[in-house]
Amino acid sequence: MNFFHAMILGIVQGLTEFIPVSSTAHLFISTYLLGLPSDDRMFSFNVIIQLGTVAALLLFFWQDYWQIAKAFLLGIKNKKPFDDFHARLGWLIIVATIPAGLVGLLLNEFVKDMAGDPLLWAGIRLLFTALLLAAVEYFDKKSRTLESATWVDALVVGLFQVLAIFPGGSRSGSTMAGGMFRGFDRPSAARFAFLMSAPILLAAGLYETVQVIRLPNTTEFLPILLTGFLTSAVVGWFAIRWLLDYLRKHSLYIFAGYCLLAGVIIFALR
Repeated sequence: MNFFHAMILGIVQGLTEFIPVSSTAHLFISTYLLGLPSDDRMFSFNVIIQLGTVAALLLFFWQDYWQIAKAFLLGIKNKKPFDDFHARLGWLIIVATIPAGLVGLLLNEFVKDMAGDPLLWAGIRLLFTALLLAAVEYFDKKSRTLESATWVDALVVGLFQVLAIFPGGSRSGSTMAGGMFRGFDRPSAARFAFLMSAPILLAAGLYETVQVIRLPNTTEFLPILLTGFLTSAVVGWFAIRWLLDYLRKHSLYIFAGYCLLAGVIIFALR
């Protein structure tokens, strides 16, 4: 891997982490087209550059996270943890993070083994994402706002996030679908999906960072890793802004159609 590869993969990660078309699937495809091996180092690189998109997420929603953290701590201090909306939202994010966190820890090695045939899983999950997005767009009323979110909503969205643990899954697509399944409008489903994704992405990225430090020739690998990190951060910030504006007036059908087409092409070329 060189700096060009890192920049291309960073762009792909930044664009597709938040747009519901499966960043993992697109990283698999890009890795294959660039002729890069699907080894442990590549797996670690793909996870760690998610830290770039986490940085974009934290910068874009820094006011939300600040309000959530402040209200969360004040709620605990005043022994009224659920009175304020932002305090409740903090608890809901924790609840929504638990399912994927547990599954990720229990099935980490299994998930790595599944990544051995990247194009197969990319194609499968793109087709699955297409079906999922089209289904929630067609069947759900999508009229609720985030202020009405409950513990059940958080748990359901968290269970949908588990789908993104497996290779080729779309985290934003799965969690947005979970929110829309519970009747949230598109902007509210997207906002909750983004807010809840930071803890699990941050934990996965930090874990893989430790693994990379243990790899041989780590010093030579870090500048390339930093290139991918910065590229994904910049591109990711603009992707968030664009998607939130888009969802105020448009449906998810265009993303479902794209995933369907991309999945079919991948299977045709295998």
